[in-house]
Amino acid sequence: MEIKTFIQELASDAPTPGGGGVSALTGAMAAALASMTASLTLGKKKYAAYTTDLQQIITTMQQLSGELLAQISADAVGFEPLAKAYGIPKTASHRDEILEVALVKATEVPFTVLRLLNDVVPVLEQLLIQGSRLMQSDVGVAAATCRGALEGSVLNVYVNTRLMKNRDQAKEMNQRADKLVTGLSLRCQQVYQQVSEQLQSN
Repeated sequence: MEIKTFIQELASDAPTPGGGGVSALTGAMAAALASMTASLTLGKKKYAAYTTDLQQIITTMQQLSGELLAQISADAVGFEPLAKAYGIPKTASHRDEILEVALVKATEVPFTVLRLLNDVVPVLEQLLIQGSRLMQSDVGVAAATCRGALEGSVLNVYVNTRLMKNRDQAKEMNQRADKLVTGLSLRCQQVYQQVSEQLQSN
């Protein structure tokens, strides 16, 4: 899907793409920016010692960017059972069971996005050292974008777990999401802050 089409559909009254798709897209952009930074650093004499690392970053980040982009359509597919479950009459005896399964299913994409971003964040930290000084603003933008994707994804977990009947499972899922996002979000903020300070220093 082209960006223009995505934005137009996002602005429409269709339920998807929504916050889940946006989180996946912004995560993909963070990974792509990391790849770009490494690509534009590769080959520069000053960073020759990092050639192997930079090549690995490019390969890994391009792969992760693709996997994150795939979560946009996966999120839309994951929403379909939930939409159908909501359409079941509230008087139906099997409604709660079907809805519970659909709610758990709807958390799969945000958890996948969180898992994928877990591999993006350390690369952003790595690029603070190994990336060209001329590209540091892009590393900062990637960190800010990545943080948005992380925090958006955890909200997409919460919006489903809050409706689950199995509160023990809901609590466990919330805690798992919290554990992932808290540390990663802080690390993104630290990368952003370091870039900001570098750009403002004389």
